[in-house]
Formats: sequence, structure tokens, C-alpha cells
Amino acid sequence: MRSIRRILGGLMTLLLIGLAALLLYAVARGRPQDLPWTALDFGRPIGMFTGRKLTALTGDARTCRALLERAGVTYTALPPRGGAQCGYTDGVRFGPGGSRSIAYAPPTLGTSCPVAAALAVWEWNVVQPAAERLLGVHVTRIEHFGSYSCRRLYGRDAGAWSEHATADAADIAGFRLSDGKRVTIVGDWAGDDAEARFLRAVRDGACDLFATTLSPDYNAAHRDHLHLDQAERGATGWRACR
Repeated sequence: MRSIRRILGGLMTLLLIGLAALLLYAVARGRPQDLPWTALDFGRPIGMFTGRKLTALTGDARTCRALLERAGVTYTALPPRGGAQCGYTDGVRFGPGGSRSIAYAPPTLGTSCPVAAALAVWEWNVVQPAAERLLGVHVTRIEHFGSYSCRRLYGRDAGAWSEHATADAADIAGFRLSDGKRVTIVGDWAGDDAEARFLRAVRDGACDLFATTLSPDYNAAHRDHLHLDQAERGATGWRACR
């Protein structure tokens, strides 16, 4: 029993040291977003806990929408949509207009608010910088295959329900660029040219913001899109990036 107490005491000491080191690191760098207990702020660069904070907005539509408004994102709150396994109460639809509205094709993408929030942060902090760095242009429109779909995983007749069933996911198909070109997942993922590197960069950046990020590297079902969702996974909060 005494040895168990010593082990537990040692683990607690290591935990406290780790928390103190994290606090000093965040303060020294002026990055409160690297701390788990600070408020989410879309105006700050992505931090170590930004993704978890975005996922935690599930069930708190008021806070989520307030953050969108504070960031200048124009949206329309969608009426609740209910059902036995499908539906949502926190849906929002982007645009049009506004100081920082997001352009999608087809237009007016509607998702759960946590997904919309993560998409906005992703576009500002990942997609546009990657396009400018790797392609020398900026993205004018993000192409998608939609969000809400009342179905189970992979359209099966049985099994777990998809995050699409609650509009808690979006499928991104490609990007339209300011020089008139299109970069698509299905057409440009393979290889090592600038377009392929751009697509991998936006995939990798999405992994820091979404609970699940699936790409063509995962399986054939995702050969033509990035699946981005904010699945709740309990206390562990494990995240999938493939």
C-alpha cells in the first residue's frame, strides 16, 4: 500500500510539473491558446488546445454563434431538425456578405455550429496561408459535397450513425483559386507537385481543428474528398487524422 501511495504521489508530482511547464511555455510565448482552460478566440493563431475547444462547442450553440459573430462571420441560424437518430439543433448556414464570410460551392453550406467554427478557423489559418505559400495565389471558393445526410456510416443498413446524420461533418472536394484554376482531391492528391503538397498541407492543418480528418490516404471511400467532423468521444477526446 505504501509503495502504491509513493507511485501515485510521484505521478501527481509529474503532472503538476508538466502543468507548470505548460503554463510557463504559454506565458513566455504569449500564447494563451496553448492552455486548456483559456477561452477560445478565433483571432489568435491555432494552439495546442484549439481543436479540443472547437469540438467542445457541441451542445453550446449560444457560445458558438457568439464566437462566429465576434469573428465577423456572417451566418443564418437554421431551424432545428429532429428525428430518432438524425437532425440538429445548432445548425448554421454561411453567408452571404459580411466582413469575413466564407465562400463555398455550392453556396450557403449548412453545418452544425462547431463544424462551421472549425471551417472558418481552418480557412483563415491553414487554407489561405498554404495556398499563398505553395501556389502563390489565394483561395476564392471551397468546393464541398455537403454536410447533413440522415444515414449510417458508409450508407450501410445497420451499424453506427454517421456524423453527417447530425450535420456534424462536412466533405470538402476541392478549391477554386484566384488565378482561375481548380485543385481537387480526386484530381490532384497523388504526386508531389505544388497542388498535391497544398492538399496535404490543408489536410494536416485540419487535423489540428477537427475531431476526425479523413483523406484519400485513409481508404477508397475518401478518394475524392476530405471528411472533416467534430465527433464527441467522451473524456479521452481522441482524434483521428488519416
